[in-house]
Order: sequence, then structure tokens, then C-alpha cells
Amino acid sequence: MDTNFDLFIGDMPVKTPIAVACMAGITDGAYIRNVAEHIGLGVIGGYAIDEPTIKAARILSDQGREEFLPRNLIEDLKGQVALVQAGGVVPVINLRASEAGSLVAVARELGTSVIYEIDAHCRQKPMIDARSGEFLLHNPNILIAYVQALKIAGVLVSVKIRAGVAADDVELSRLLWKSGADILHIDLMDYDHTYLKKIRDTSPIFIIANNGITTFEKAKEMFSHGADMISLARQSDIQTLSLLDSRIRQYTHEHGWYNAPKQLCRGGDIRSLAFCCMPVKPCPLLPTLQKYTISPQEFVSMKMEAVAGTPLEQGANTCFGSLAYCCKDTTPCMFRDATLRQAGLKRSVYMDLKRDVSKKLLKKIFP
Repeated sequence: MDTNFDLFIGDMPVKTPIAVACMAGITDGAYIRNVAEHIGLGVIGGYAIDEPTIKAARILSDQGREEFLPRNLIEDLKGQVALVQAGGVVPVINLRASEAGSLVAVARELGTSVIYEIDAHCRQKPMIDARSGEFLLHNPNILIAYVQALKIAGVLVSVKIRAGVAADDVELSRLLWKSGADILHIDLMDYDHTYLKKIRDTSPIFIIANNGITTFEKAKEMFSHGADMISLARQSDIQTLSLLDSRIRQYTHEHGWYNAPKQLCRGGDIRSLAFCCMPVKPCPLLPTLQKYTISPQEFVSMKMEAVAGTPLEQGANTCFGSLAYCCKDTTPCMFRDATLRQAGLKRSVYMDLKRDVSKKLLKKIFP
């Protein structure tokens, strides 16, 4: 099924909102190539890239863990990236570094066709002792400096974290976005979608949710609470990935906006403002607007500006005189549906237009 997710990271188009997450010593270019048909991002690595982290990787290897220890790091990475790109997948390299200069040196060699993922996730003691992995979550100022150094180098940056390790993941996510990080790749471990929603409500950073998301039901739960993509590691086999990709494509074909949030009154994240009514009655909208210091009048203006010149301006017979204030396509509403029929709009198109409204609102809220 030819499905357009309208999914980009920077100016890189991503063909499906599924990624393979890195597994040290396992996820190389050949691994990604074998599942390329069903994924949009392939995270290879993790790769130790300087003397302290390479030493740590050797210790881990001697202890029986699989690690990447190429003789010529840059040449090997170029070959691995080529394998990933040949499958039509956007390459991401998970890097373990003990200093910002090491990351920048790799970026200068490999250029801008690659996304660079800072590994702030590894919990192995030798890697932490090398000032990498989870060390960075306990020292966020260093992690932020790494992000800034890569952004100065002009590349796209992902940060892989493990939930619940940093002092405050919500604040960390905000700081990473402010420092220029393009992607936050979150291993949710024992945390659920409510944790993800807190992070989504803090910034518009691109979120990849990871850990145990192997069914469409789990993927949809993550999507509806703020995830832009999901990633799989240990269960990233062709059968699981193929089924996920097929179900997500089918849902998108029927409903449009593949990761549409729940409505605000049902626990939706900040993106769900696109579905909210006029702020004229007691409901979760009013305290949400107050939280973001938006007056009811400003919200009405923001909404109408977002739908100007689009079919969502229509809807004289809807509750508030415009489709701008109408709810999700999955919520029964005869007035909305009658207006869509009259305008000749499919529900999937309506939802895609709502996605555009959400993006415009978030640009106002998070300038």
C-alpha cells in the first residue's frame, strides 16, 4: 500500500515511522539492509570512537559482550552507511564518545547525509567510566555541549537516553531541544505512555519511543501520546517489522494523520489542541491554555489563523461554525460528517489538515 506519512527529519524523508534501534556489536549495515523494506530509520552501532571508549569496548568484548571494534573506523562506517542507504533507509550512527571533539571529527568525515546519535544510554560500567553512556545523563551540561558541538558542525543530532536515569527527564528533553537536538530517542523501560506525554508537552522535539513496542496496539498507544516514531531492537525481525508496517499503513490509509493524539479531554498531549472546541466551557482546555500563558481570545485567533485558506474554514452548520473546532474523525459527530460530505473531504484528508493545524499551533507555542 502506497502511504504518504509526510514524515521528515530535517529535510530527510522517512518512508515509515518505524526504526531499528542499535544493539552493540549486532546492528551493522547488513542487519539494516535485511529489514530495510519495513523501516524508515536504521540506527547502527553503538560505535566507540575515541581512545577511552574504545578501551571500554575492548573490556566489554573481553567480558563476552559483542562490540564493534573495526580496524579503520571511518572507512568501516562509510561502508556501513552505504549499505543502509542502498535499502532506502535513513542512516543513524549511534556513537560513544568521551569528548565533543571526537563526535565532530566523525561528522566532518561522514558529512550531512547521516544522523548522529549521541549514546547517553549505555549502562555498562566501563563505558560510564569512560565518560560516555549514562554518565552523560548524570552530567547534562556535558551532554548539551556535545549536542551544540555537532549542531555547529551542521549535522542532524539524535540523543538516545534511558528513561528514569537523569534527575528530570522532562527538563532534560526541553534543554536538549533548546540546545538544537533534532531527535530524542527514549528507551522507556518500565515507563508507559503517560511518561511520554509529559515529554511531548515540553517541546516539539522529534520523539522516537523504544522498548517493547512490538504490536500495532502498543505502537498506536505511543503515537497517540506523542511519539513520532517507534523503534525496535531485540525483536526487530522481519515478521514483526512487516506486520507493524502493514498495520500502521492500513490505519494511515483509513484515518490520515498516523500519530494523531487523543483528544485533550481524553488525556491527549499538546498536539490535541487541533481538535479542541472554542474555550467557552469548563474543560481541560482552559487550564491547558493557562499553563502555556495563552488567553482564550489568543487561542481563537491562533486557530482561525491556522485554518485560513483551507477547507477547515468551512462548517457553518458545525457546533462553532468552523471545522477548526471539530473533533477527531473517530469521534461520532453528524454535523462534522455532514460538512465533510458537503465539502467532498475524506476523513483521512480532514485528519491530515488537522495535523497541519497542530504543527502551526505548536510553532506558536514553542517558537
